[in-house]
Amino acid sequence: MILVTGATGAIGQHLVAQLKRDGVPFRALVRDEAKGRALGCDFVVGDFDDPDSITPALHGVDRLLLNTPFALPVNGELPMIRWQNTLIDAASAAGVRRIVKVSVWRARAEGKLGENAHWRIEQHLKASGVPWTVLRPNAFMQNFITGAAGGAIVDGTIVNCYGDGRLAYVDCVDIAACAAEVLTSDRGVGQSYDLTGPEALTQAEIAAKLSAALGRTVRYVGVPPAEMADTLTRNGFPAEVAREVTALMAEATTGVMAITTTGVRDLIGREPRTFDEFLASNRDAFDIR
Repeated sequence: MILVTGATGAIGQHLVAQLKRDGVPFRALVRDEAKGRALGCDFVVGDFDDPDSITPALHGVDRLLLNTPFALPVNGELPMIRWQNTLIDAASAAGVRRIVKVSVWRARAEGKLGENAHWRIEQHLKASGVPWTVLRPNAFMQNFITGAAGGAIVDGTIVNCYGDGRLAYVDCVDIAACAAEVLTSDRGVGQSYDLTGPEALTQAEIAAKLSAALGRTVRYVGVPPAEMADTLTRNGFPAEVAREVTALMAEATTGVMAITTTGVRDLIGREPRTFDEFLASNRDAFDIR
């Protein structure tokens, strides 16, 4: 039995759909009962801040997909670290025999925000004694639907400080397929996989692809990091977090997010989906006027 956390998120929804299609026994851990029912699968309602609510979800589970949402820092600490480490400890105590963690591109000790947080969680997972696999995806193509990570499209305009930096965006369909492969086999134990799409695109190139696919003009406007940070602060981000988010965006201009890897092909035996394929599959999900 597999337990899927983050089941209603960008990756989790695709993983749930694949496991259902393949007839794989699994359970979803959700925070919202209505969203759990909408998944159309076995689910348990739990709260990451209430460890006792997690225990029932782990009953009979031998494999865990570890994936929780991002939340702003509380008292200077990202809640994700506490949530995921609590899940790792609970899974270990429950006898779970495999944990597959969704991490982040360039997770490292000296990284900012999620890069550092995911690295710390990875260290906790590796020290837990539970066999593990780590998936480290680059930025999601779905960010241009959800508006996350500088992908928001407002009034037909993408505004961020990626500038001319190239990013090898990856489709969450491919991340989910990689997760399904390692959750349902013995592949990848003790391994980390960097997951990217097949091409590295600038924001201007993405705007042009969106325009062509949606039949309406989408523009890219690059702004300085300080201006982007001010915008995020006005939208409720703590000032320090806003500065770190924009610093991460600015790093893309150095080419660190332009690298493409064979991770997806290595795991699922096909090339990762292109941005054009993503757009063709998700055209109706965009609400651009």
